[in-house]
Amino acid sequence: MTTTLADTWGLHASQFWLRGKQPENRVEFAAELGMWNVYGHPEIEEILRDPATFSSDTTRLVPKEMMPDADLEAMSAGNLLQLDPPLHNKMRKLVSRAFTPKVVADLEPRIAAITHEMLDAVTTPGRLELVEDLAYPLPVIVIAELLGVPASDRHLFKGWVDKMFESSEQLSLVKKDEKQDEAIKKSLEGQKSLTDYLGVHVDERRKQPREDLLTKLVEAEVDGERLSRNEVVNFANILLLAGHITTTMLLGNSVLCLDTHREWDERARADRSLVPPAIEESLRFLTPFAAVARTTMREVEVGGVTVPADQLLMLWVAAANRDERVFTDPGTFTPLRDPNPHLAFGRGIHFCIGAPLARLEGRVALNILFDRYPALRTIPGEPPKFQVNPNMTGVRELPLTTA
Repeated sequence: MTTTLADTWGLHASQFWLRGKQPENRVEFAAELGMWNVYGHPEIEEILRDPATFSSDTTRLVPKEMMPDADLEAMSAGNLLQLDPPLHNKMRKLVSRAFTPKVVADLEPRIAAITHEMLDAVTTPGRLELVEDLAYPLPVIVIAELLGVPASDRHLFKGWVDKMFESSEQLSLVKKDEKQDEAIKKSLEGQKSLTDYLGVHVDERRKQPREDLLTKLVEAEVDGERLSRNEVVNFANILLLAGHITTTMLLGNSVLCLDTHREWDERARADRSLVPPAIEESLRFLTPFAAVARTTMREVEVGGVTVPADQLLMLWVAAANRDERVFTDPGTFTPLRDPNPHLAFGRGIHFCIGAPLARLEGRVALNILFDRYPALRTIPGEPPKFQVNPNMTGVRELPLTTA
């Protein structure tokens, strides 16, 4: 039995696709979790393109006793990730203008400036802790500035966000245990701290509008009505969360993939047109958000299996990104893979609205890292540390030598 990189790095044991394995079944019911796992690429793509059958509103299937203190309705109001059409489309339109190719392209100088500023501040010569020094602060500063919340509060966000994702257990809808209750409680505490914080800023904007995305949300109307405070807060919360967590992992994972595949590191340094495809391949190879959830609105057949109505489906996009029916040699890191139809940003109406921004941040940061440092190498005896959450694949600590 060969030891894979995934084992060496201590990646979550449930992530079999990182260990060169294909799933036994592309669609299967996990009785101990009370939900379905879908691992196949065409199956997941079909689900993501059919929001009428597969709803994004997962709160409707969460047993009340699982989150007795949570007001699920209040928590999901305005949460773009949980909304279905027609409301989803209307809400998404409100912010789509902030993420158009033109608006995003105009952010390039600012992204470059922040990257240089962060790297200038590193005090240990010849060394970087990539996540702390750059991959975390860069995207969080960018999204905070877009929203209009102080980027200097990022240490607060980090504490709250870490709380939300620190459980290494897979959530079960059927099993009652204290460990899970504790994990849910902690996660909700982190979420509440963040939404309370954003609520203060939302209230300020109602009194004193500014030129920022938060003001746009406060002043926005859907069907002639302004959004409720809850909707604005949850919307801002999703933009802040999704606006940095994935990009932090994308950047860390890309650097790690290139260090692990040195020939591609050399080629990308010599030919910078390889930087964007290297980022795309790292999104396929180490997919930051490994799974998204959907619920069935009616009985439906998925990959030849009949799934009843009102079931929760975990769509393992990270496994789909290594589906050998779609990707030749899925366990090989090949930036020139063409086509590369990875699902890291999703598909269909919920396709990641921030994808152009994440790609730009990755490209600018990676190019600057190449310009500034002749090498970026992991340190023997100081391996990368990964997120412990089974639904994520991303470095949370990446010590590097730069000489």
